[in-house]
Amino acid sequence: MGLLPEQTVFRSTLPDIAIPDHLPLHDYVFERLAERRDRACIIDGATGKTLTVGDVYCLSRRLAAGLYSLGVRHGSTVLLFLPNSVEFALSFLASSRLGAVTTTASPLHTPPEIAKQVAASGATVIITEPAFVAKVRGLAGITIVATGEGAEGCASFADLQAADDSALPEAPIDVANDVVALPYSSGTTGLPKGVMLSHRGLVTSVAQLVDGDNPNLHFREDDVVLCVLPMFHVYSLHSILLCGMRAGAALVIMKRFDTVKMLELVEQHGITIAPLVPPIVVEMAKSDAMGRHDLSSVRMVMSGAAPMGKELQDIIHAKLPNAVLGQGYGMTEAGPVLSMCMAFAKQPSPVKSGACGTVVRNAELKIIDPETGLCLGRNQPGEICVRGRQIMKGYLNNPDATAETIDKEGWLHTGDVGYVDDDNEIFIVDRLKELIKYKGFQVAPAELEAMLIAHPSIADAAVVPMKDDASGEIPVAFIVASAADITEDEIKQYVAKQVVFYKRLQRVFFVSSIPKAPSGKILRKDLRAKLATGAY
Repeated sequence: MGLLPEQTVFRSTLPDIAIPDHLPLHDYVFERLAERRDRACIIDGATGKTLTVGDVYCLSRRLAAGLYSLGVRHGSTVLLFLPNSVEFALSFLASSRLGAVTTTASPLHTPPEIAKQVAASGATVIITEPAFVAKVRGLAGITIVATGEGAEGCASFADLQAADDSALPEAPIDVANDVVALPYSSGTTGLPKGVMLSHRGLVTSVAQLVDGDNPNLHFREDDVVLCVLPMFHVYSLHSILLCGMRAGAALVIMKRFDTVKMLELVEQHGITIAPLVPPIVVEMAKSDAMGRHDLSSVRMVMSGAAPMGKELQDIIHAKLPNAVLGQGYGMTEAGPVLSMCMAFAKQPSPVKSGACGTVVRNAELKIIDPETGLCLGRNQPGEICVRGRQIMKGYLNNPDATAETIDKEGWLHTGDVGYVDDDNEIFIVDRLKELIKYKGFQVAPAELEAMLIAHPSIADAAVVPMKDDASGEIPVAFIVASAADITEDEIKQYVAKQVVFYKRLQRVFFVSSIPKAPSGKILRKDLRAKLATGAY
């Protein structure tokens, strides 16, 4: 099929639904509080302590009152510097209730990385564990809340959670415009930027997955959902915490991934939904512990953040014979889910290898020629664009980057190259964007290049992805040295001291020059091609 008219779009194979997008996010999540008050909501995997829906509602309200006493108001920004925990969930809901913005960061981030995000986001309160307080002490204008004992000079999370909420004022939330979550993403290129997700946007995105009449679409009220993926990442925040709570499912929270402990929790709690990423599936495949546990309760494995190949899909089917695979595709800017595999809604249809589902309901998707901007037909690769109320408002304080990503007609340009087949299934084949995906984490080449060029013994540098079986992609650097004695190990250590683990350089190649276009733009495609041919 040739070029189609500009207005041609793809829509979900399921009908649109009514979405209560007039509600603030926290009210939407707790909309069925009266009938679910006594149902299990959050289970601490380490201790087994269970909070009901009513517990979570009351504790998050009290915590909101406590944060209000610290000066958190409508429009304030709170940074969650926490691992997976009950405190993370309560803090996010409390912040939402105040009309505040929550930005999140990995506890493994370095002090310079955190300082940059605090400055960029305008955060005034940081909630963290005592073990991480040292990383954020000394930041000007910041109140630190510690979730445990022994952190001198910090506000106590326990005290805040015990506050009287009887006089808590109702925040004047504008659901269409007020930002509730501010995750950081590198978009299609460049340095990390704050992605503004509104109340209405997140309500829409959650509803697209869990609302409506189809009982097999996603989560059910009787589901028990594993939460091992990091809640500071939008995949877990949205597709596990918020979707699970809206659906009325119980969430089993793991602070950190451990294969044996995870399998024990699946058996102990009868976990039915296991949202994973390919690297975890690889670890499961290597472990001989799977045969020692009853995993028959798992009815669905969700996969996202990175593509899952046929080999891993086969492992899932062999190890978890009662489970079907729901593979999704998204990006932070898209709110975050663009598509979800519906194979589990139409059993026994097999999952197509490499497919990531059909576009979510109440949204539009088109494939365009990156050069001409014209729409392409089925089975023709081009840039994937999506439109709907779920997409981001834009990048915080960065109108130029926003305009480069969302066009005047409201289409968000993903930077991913893919196509739609005859069954409306989406396949990703390449990407225009320069991001490196290490085990599902985003690594922006420009961020590492700026560090490298600041080194006195480096004249020029370029960072690109190298294919890796275990990690998907790893960051590698091409270096033009200005001093003959600089070594690969020295460069790797120099970067490692400044960044979180997944941004560390895995290989360094010394070259005489970096290929660049006349405009000065690094020709990363040329360097990737050399890696693919084994030239390095």
